[in-house]
Amino acid sequence: MTASPEATSASSSAPPRIFDARRREARLARAAHRLGQADFLHVRAAENAAGSLEAILRDFPVAVDLSAHSGPFAQALAASDAAGRVGVVASPTSRAERAAPGAAALPLDDGSTDLIVSLLSLHWANDLPGALAQIRKALKPDGLFIGTLFGAGTLKELRSVLTEAELAERGGAQARVSPFADGYDGAALLQRAGFALPVSDVDRFTVRYPDLFALVRDLRAMGETNVLDGPIRPLNRAVIARAASLYAERHGDADGRIPATFEIIHLAGWKPHESQQKPLARGSAKVRLADALGVKEMTGDEID
Repeated sequence: MTASPEATSASSSAPPRIFDARRREARLARAAHRLGQADFLHVRAAENAAGSLEAILRDFPVAVDLSAHSGPFAQALAASDAAGRVGVVASPTSRAERAAPGAAALPLDDGSTDLIVSLLSLHWANDLPGALAQIRKALKPDGLFIGTLFGAGTLKELRSVLTEAELAERGGAQARVSPFADGYDGAALLQRAGFALPVSDVDRFTVRYPDLFALVRDLRAMGETNVLDGPIRPLNRAVIARAASLYAERHGDADGRIPATFEIIHLAGWKPHESQQKPLARGSAKVRLADALGVKEMTGDEID
């Protein structure tokens, strides 16, 4: 999630190139055998997704997992009551495709899939609405998408201390933590991508670490470090030492540990289908709201 300078679009018609796909792929490769050391965020997201499926009493014969790391969802699903209603979960994308969601066409036929899950991957998409639209196209009518991505509050403490430390030591600072979507925009993103019945929720929590270096080790094990596009100026010891000191000073707890905020945006949406419930047309209500609530309707003249 740490980052390099602001990127520019390759062309006026293409979305801005914010993230470097090759750099992201390298981070995923490095994390492939280390995720177990720090998989708690992926496990949390996977258990939430499996819990959502438990509440939906229908079968999903054809299921696809587009997560950056597929293991946590497979394990959470196997341990859930929904396991018998979800078919074999395929992971059809390569590491390169998982590193850059939406950059290339999904290797899925349109209208071929009952369920698509993407956990903690879409925050690396250069074109998030476009990546979501691809997922919607691959779903069968009335097919379900469940996804999670990091939200705007993620690593807010790290973002501030790295910027302040680099400004103090170098007189200028690069962006070091990725921009994340606002959790309150989740349902709107799904609607923009063509999903029906969109649902969005934000899971915000704090993880405590012994120090800044322990936090960075976990981010590396997850594959969640520096993939913003552009040249990277490495942080030197002076900047890192000042950042660690600022973190402890500004945010440290009484026992010397430091908090790191994480925000996970949970998304769910359906491929449109004629059988789905639709809102009533405006003005079609047959009962006044005041009557339904059992209260007296007040006019403007009666309100003090």
